[in-house]
Amino acid sequence: MALPACAARALGPPLQPEHGAPARTTCPRRHSRVEAELAASRPGSVSASVRAGPPRGVSHGFNSRQLLDEPLKASASLAGALRAPLFALLPRGRRRRMNDLRRRWDLGSLCRALLTRGLAALGHSLKHVLSAIFSKIFGPLASVGNMDEKSNKLLLALVMFFLFAVIVLQYVCPGTECQLLRLQAFSSPLPDPYRSEDESSARFVPRYNFSRGDLLRKVDFDINGDDLIVFLHIQKTGGTTFGRHLVRNIQLEQPCECRVGQKKCTCHRPGKRETWLFSRFSTGWSCGLHADWTELTSCVPAVVDGKRDARLRPSSKDRRGSPNTNPGANSPSTKTRNTSKSGKNFHYITILRDPVSRYLSEWRHVQRGATWKASLHVCDGRPPTSEELPSCYTGDDWSGCPLKEFMDCPYNLANNRQVRMLSDLTLVGCYNLSVMPEKQRNKVLLESAKSNLKHMAFFGLTEFQRKTQYLFEKTFNMNFISPFTQYNTTRASSVEINEDIQKRIERLNFLDMELYSYAKDLFLQRYQFMRQKEHQEARRKRQEQRKFLKGRFLQTHFQSQSQSQSQNPSQNQSQNPNPNANQSLTQNLIQNLTQNSSQNLSQKENRSNQKQSPGHKQNDSSSGSSGTNDYIGSVEKWR
Repeated sequence: MALPACAARALGPPLQPEHGAPARTTCPRRHSRVEAELAASRPGSVSASVRAGPPRGVSHGFNSRQLLDEPLKASASLAGALRAPLFALLPRGRRRRMNDLRRRWDLGSLCRALLTRGLAALGHSLKHVLSAIFSKIFGPLASVGNMDEKSNKLLLALVMFFLFAVIVLQYVCPGTECQLLRLQAFSSPLPDPYRSEDESSARFVPRYNFSRGDLLRKVDFDINGDDLIVFLHIQKTGGTTFGRHLVRNIQLEQPCECRVGQKKCTCHRPGKRETWLFSRFSTGWSCGLHADWTELTSCVPAVVDGKRDARLRPSSKDRRGSPNTNPGANSPSTKTRNTSKSGKNFHYITILRDPVSRYLSEWRHVQRGATWKASLHVCDGRPPTSEELPSCYTGDDWSGCPLKEFMDCPYNLANNRQVRMLSDLTLVGCYNLSVMPEKQRNKVLLESAKSNLKHMAFFGLTEFQRKTQYLFEKTFNMNFISPFTQYNTTRASSVEINEDIQKRIERLNFLDMELYSYAKDLFLQRYQFMRQKEHQEARRKRQEQRKFLKGRFLQTHFQSQSQSQSQNPSQNQSQNPNPNANQSLTQNLIQNLTQNSSQNLSQKENRSNQKQSPGHKQNDSSSGSSGTNDYIGSVEKWR
């Protein structure tokens, strides 16, 4: 389409991009507006002459709008006619993209307008709702409908702030596990950190009868002497996490030295180059990979006494260590520790887990390629033969095996692993199944595992992390730096199994199921016993403090009274014909108080040094009650 010569002269030469100017990437509508403005700003154009002012010879007061309407319309139509062929010359893809960009620009403007109007309508409706609520609540006292503009703005600001806080809270804490959303935090200002961790009932009903000696665990662990903590690590029980706590999260005079990139840490006694911890993260697998009770009780004394590793020797004077193959049959005085001939005390600890969860976790670990081929399984001085302990797979590993194949293998060591690793295998002929019938063998293994577990210095449960921390601290008198964390979501919990598979896993691990029930009952009874003992000690200390404060008050009162009597002897003799009576009463009362305090101190020392029998308990309670009666009688006599 050709333009008239006058229109071409009026519009001037076509716009050319400057040298080095970037390509246009914005909306074409905006570029057309910019081009029109540039064309209008050129001297000699119609638009420039119109914007410059009225024609020469015409005053400023003259209404020239009617004269200028026609040139403006002409310039607009000519500019549109100029843009039309230019837009048609663009490629089809470029035109499509420019049309899409124009549509998006219009859609964004529409969305912004709708959002603005929607927020305004929401604020208006909230204002009316709150006004109705306030008017119904307060009635004639106040009417929100008649509030001034300032009050309306304040109310709207509060509503918007509330909505903003809700949005921020959803971004910061989207899940239901957030601490801010738990109502228990508002109901109890100081929640018990040792509450029920497995989401079961808080009340515990014991099933087994244990003696006071079985429940009371107090190990006089001497880190500066020859005592050694031996950690029996059972596969897939959370032992790796607990082992890291022992070397990285415990308060010591000389903490363990852990270097970056190394699994093992150096845990030396204060001022010595001797270890106090025998575990994976301190000494490595010195007795084999995941050594069991039978291996550790025969290997640890030999290693520590210098027969296999001279760096772990606690003492160089006596090296006559000998294995203790049956520590479960120790005397009552050595129930919580194993003592070698060289006088070294070995305190065994371990962690147990629910058998079904542990079995599924081991299956997932084997699926990923774990084999534990380095385990020695030494029993009675020799490893088992291939006939005694066949393998469940033929290749290098058992990776990718399905759960059914894992359960079908009759030689799978995952079955009843916790009972086998905690029992004394020498009692049943090690791995030779022909020594005794299967039923008798299972019974002996279960009883041996229960006995060894009960006589251990400490054991914990994976399902009760905070209680495990509490009992370890009370048993060894060693505190952790940061609290343990309970992880309820594990690889085993992600495995979905039906009821039939779960029952089959329980049948395959029936010994572990019975051992875990026994261990859980003993663990929770120990926890309750230690908590009650702690509350009783705190109550007794408060009572002793109150008695001490009362005695100090009476003593100061009597001393001030005696001083006043000595200052006014004549008045005291006239008022009191027997002046020695008050002094004798004062002396008797003070003497009784001192005797009671000395008796309390002696009782406290006896309780801390010796284990009292029920007969001793009755004698102590009778002596305490008699001392209290003497104290009350002396106070009444003084009154």
